[in-house]
Amino acid sequence: MAELLVTGGAGFIGANFVHYWREHHPDDTITVLDALTYAGNPANIAGLEGVELIEGDICDTALVEKLLAERNIQTIVHFAAESHVDRSITGPDAFVTTNVIGTHSLLKAARKLWLDKGTGQPHRFHHVSTDEVYGSLGPNDPAFSETTPYAPNSPYSASKAGSDHLVRAYHHTYGLNVTTSNCSNNYGPYQFPEKLIPLFLLNCLYGRNLPIYGDGMNVRDWLHVEDHCNGIEKVILNGKPGETYNIGGGQELPNLRVIEEICATVDRAFAADPSLAARFPQAPAAQGRPSDSLKTFVTDRAGHDRRYAIDETKARGELGYAPRRTFAEGFAQTLAWYLGNESWWRPLLKP
Repeated sequence: MAELLVTGGAGFIGANFVHYWREHHPDDTITVLDALTYAGNPANIAGLEGVELIEGDICDTALVEKLLAERNIQTIVHFAAESHVDRSITGPDAFVTTNVIGTHSLLKAARKLWLDKGTGQPHRFHHVSTDEVYGSLGPNDPAFSETTPYAPNSPYSASKAGSDHLVRAYHHTYGLNVTTSNCSNNYGPYQFPEKLIPLFLLNCLYGRNLPIYGDGMNVRDWLHVEDHCNGIEKVILNGKPGETYNIGGGQELPNLRVIEEICATVDRAFAADPSLAARFPQAPAAQGRPSDSLKTFVTDRAGHDRRYAIDETKARGELGYAPRRTFAEGFAQTLAWYLGNESWWRPLLKP
């Protein structure tokens, strides 16, 4: 039996990881540390056996030390982060505080409890990061690998790059047993509806415009969150200390293509289930119109990276990682989850 501390475990990816780990490692116990800001939702992990939610800030080093000591934590899985690029442009301070200072707080506590006190306890500090630290790719550039130089272009990605460097430094300087994973764009259940996929899905249901930045041809690699959790599990269990692993979905698509898939899948769902028209009468699909009639092009955001792509050769070769879903399959599952969990997302919608 293992004891895990999952930071940000009431957020989107963290909560999915908690569900995944409970299913695959039912004898382990999980302590979730989450500040419960706008994107942290206790409902995401409510009722899970062997999981305890502690409301608190990762910048509170004393609290982290207390949890590590009292609960005999052997593994930290660090998801807690400010992650929305648009918010980082208008308010970068919170991103530096949480992503850089917060990560350093966790590292200090881990070093003190696991190394400085001389317990010799086997441990693992796993840090979850993003492909955005690598910057932007041209249309013909090779995909990001673990050796791609960092070139962050937003306050968000710069703060995540800083946290990545701190994690690496604590391994090389102090000997802390760390791993890092850099993932591509996640989607799936429990995603806060300011991100592209849940935002556009729900806008389709409520007949609201689908605002597309620029020409809509910014390219991302799309990763279903459960595939991501599977990749993280493999890194935690079998990743080499001090190493970084890229985890991608193998679904490199322009935003416009993603939006078209969202619209088409929503339209098919309404055609297959007439009750949806009664539930969501404002949806174009309820009125005999295509959902893509809501598409609206808006001014591109500042510093908008043109293309991301992940080369996951290292994770495949060393860990046996492979994504299990195409985007079409993953989004169909995601739509089904949102349609079946209206009570979860309705309170999060803006008026």
